[in-house]
Amino acid sequence: MSPIAITGILGIDHVGIAVPELSAAVAFYQSSFNGRLLHQEENSEQGVIEAMVALGTDTDSDTGTVIQLLAPLTPESTIARFIDKNGPGMQQLALRVLDVEDAASQAQALGIRTLYESPKRGTNGARINFLHPKDCGGVLIELIERSQSA
Repeated sequence: MSPIAITGILGIDHVGIAVPELSAAVAFYQSSFNGRLLHQEENSEQGVIEAMVALGTDTDSDTGTVIQLLAPLTPESTIARFIDKNGPGMQQLALRVLDVEDAASQAQALGIRTLYESPKRGTNGARINFLHPKDCGGVLIELIERSQSA
């Protein structure tokens, strides 16, 4: 029996923003919006260097508003291709889930394609998969199961 909706969604984890150069984008969000850098890392498997930036007065990454700035590591990376096609801007909406494999399986049962057969490593050791934007009203949805240490 197919599910009627994906269960185990805890809420919005972050909004991903594609940027051409990470340090300039971090500086912009810090100076313009009083952002606080929470975490920065290079993810060679995903072809990005990324930063998580908290906005607003609740700067706890579990309860506050967080954006993810994504800059390409190479001209061939997915983020580089996104910027070439669309320019800098919102790239994905990330939903925090209890179990990324279960959420992806439920999405597939609803006819929503996933980008990966199995989860990949995301920011700070999280497990991630993506739902195809053509199946989600034009929005790339990231499913993210945070690591226990994050």
